[in-house]
Amino acid sequence: MSLESDIKKMVESIGLSLYDTAVFNENENTIFRVSVTAPGGVTLNQCAELTHLINPLLDVTSPVSGEYRLEVSSPGIERKLKTLDHFIQSVGEKALLSTISKEKFEGEVISVENDEIILMTKENGEQRIPFRSISKARTYFEW
Repeated sequence: MSLESDIKKMVESIGLSLYDTAVFNENENTIFRVSVTAPGGVTLNQCAELTHLINPLLDVTSPVSGEYRLEVSSPGIERKLKTLDHFIQSVGEKALLSTISKEKFEGEVISVENDEIILMTKENGEQRIPFRSISKARTYFEW
């Protein structure tokens, strides 16, 4: 089993869904971030509970070599979209997409059909963008 699948089981055991795991550096610190979602949002208590569940696993199977800090949180209202499942979870939200061919799209995620993202844009109406052609995507919130 992989570390991510073990983490996913722990996340699901307390009624949450695993959104993503990522390792990154910030201010000379290595951070291992576990992002989780739940209908209605994720509470601070759920993040603390999951941290306590995951820590012993990471003591045995470290996600990185050397020292790191574990962060467990919601991915937030503005988040990266990396998988088809991320797009499915984001139906009804606004998104910015860039393609491998440098096209840019902005609009509401209407649906995901046959590995295509259906986006309703102000400029050109409904756009069908093949998932494999997307180089970068994220949700955004209009204040």
